[in-house]
Amino acid sequence: MNFFFPQFKFKPLMLITVICMALFTQGCVSPNNSDNNTGSAALSQLVIAEPLAINFKSEIAIARLSEVINRVKVTDEQKAQLHYDRGVLYDSVGLRSLARLDFSHAIQLKPNLIDAYNFLGIHFTQLKEFSQAYEKFDSVLELEPTHEYAHLNRGIALYYGDRPELAAQDFSDFHHKQSDDPYRLLWLYLAEYEIDSTLAKQKLKQRAELVAEHTWAKQVIYLYLGEISQAQFISELTQNVQSNKALTDRLCEAYFYLGKYNQSTDNYGAAANFFKLSLSTNVYEFVEHRYARLELDLMRTKKVNL
Repeated sequence: MNFFFPQFKFKPLMLITVICMALFTQGCVSPNNSDNNTGSAALSQLVIAEPLAINFKSEIAIARLSEVINRVKVTDEQKAQLHYDRGVLYDSVGLRSLARLDFSHAIQLKPNLIDAYNFLGIHFTQLKEFSQAYEKFDSVLELEPTHEYAHLNRGIALYYGDRPELAAQDFSDFHHKQSDDPYRLLWLYLAEYEIDSTLAKQKLKQRAELVAEHTWAKQVIYLYLGEISQAQFISELTQNVQSNKALTDRLCEAYFYLGKYNQSTDNYGAAANFFKLSLSTNVYEFVEHRYARLELDLMRTKKVNL
């Protein structure tokens, strides 16, 4: 049970608010995108997430781990695990620099701590230190060749490092492990889209047949395939949502993928705002939240007009 968001019957009207159209004026209309007219109208009635509060249990756990690390005599292996555990907690509340320090300490004390390498690789990706990220993920796979999520995370690093062909290989390996997972399919599609957008959509349509209809993320696939409009996608975001936590999680994902969708149609102003909305949810542990800020940083680096 989430203490900040007690369970209750979800009431959509209480959570839907009107956003000023001025927020989305820039970049929402483009002659190259027929969906923009309806999309612009939908942007005026977005569902806005109440940002997740930090769980006080995480704060207490961090304090207790810190006390143990500083006061209790333990072996190097035990201390490495304590640093790793505290790093995971720091990461879960958005304290990335402190988390990175703990993961680094953990590896110094226990050089074969696989998950610490994996987390460091993720953090280096977020920092655009792609060479170091590749190195960390390679270390994971050397230590444990069957580590499933190292392929996802290395694929993401390669994708943002402008190496889509190699990224697609990693995403393909990750997708084959669970071919009915829509998120694995979406990341594979994003990489393949950079290589050949037409072929990527054909493959997306074929692979999507394995994704169950009741899975919410299949709506993202339909959006990318052009089978539903952006307006329809936004209007259905609250369907089958029963709590604030579930709503916030969904919006973190939805706004990230809407950002990527608008990028693909050159609507960079709208894309940037969707990434900002994804960040505003404070769902720090989600892949989509982790890389929404990187998307914004890369858009600024490329001098895209935000």
